[in-house]
Amino acid sequence: MFSALGRWAIIRFSIVMDILATMGRAGRSVLSLEGRAAVRAVFMKQIYFTGLEASGIIMTIALILGTVIITQVVSLVGDNGFLTGKILVWVVLRELAPLLTAIVVIARSGTAIAAELGAMKINGEIEALETMGIPSEHYLIFPRVAGVTVSVVILTVYFVLTAFIGSFLIASVGWHVPYEQFIQGILAALGVKEVVVPLFKSVLFGLCTSATCCCFGLSVDRSVTEVPQVATKGVMASLFIVFFMNALVTYLSSL
Repeated sequence: MFSALGRWAIIRFSIVMDILATMGRAGRSVLSLEGRAAVRAVFMKQIYFTGLEASGIIMTIALILGTVIITQVVSLVGDNGFLTGKILVWVVLRELAPLLTAIVVIARSGTAIAAELGAMKINGEIEALETMGIPSEHYLIFPRVAGVTVSVVILTVYFVLTAFIGSFLIASVGWHVPYEQFIQGILAALGVKEVVVPLFKSVLFGLCTSATCCCFGLSVDRSVTEVPQVATKGVMASLFIVFFMNALVTYLSSL
């Protein structure tokens, strides 16, 4: 039992170190001046795929979530717009917005990144890039990590705005919650911590999930059957990291 537990711990520790090494490789690429135009093109494509194309899904989820929360809150406290606005800040802004945004990005872009890099490695494209003197971390890892991180931050802001606006419209039309009380409740609960913590979570989630999927995608050997396997492992590892980091940051911010 102890040997099995030790092997499990060693494997998990090596995975964490590989992910941190991937993030370090992406960070070193910031100082490089080689192929800025090509890197910028990959970066913009990643933002388009991860951010712009996911905006519709984020908007739909935010509207549904806002509707559910408003319905539950109004059924408990009535047309108390002040308390309703405060609950939206506590629940949507601080917790659900960065978490659900990261989950959507992992489901869409995390799988695609791991599968794409795995297929490129099997087809010998990464070796071809390195043969031409193009570092893989500069052209493949950095623009994807940066693009996913920027997209997660933007989508989180978009999620919050959509949920707040949709919640207000539903509350005002369906239950005639006063506009002034709703805004006062949001402003009363909105402090520096309520802005910094979600932004920090978004940046952290974007960095960790993109680096994790890149790490698993580059870990394939020569078998094409490994591509769906590393994509699945990358998604599951990213989800675990996101939930763990969300709980850790929430706990530390509450101290």
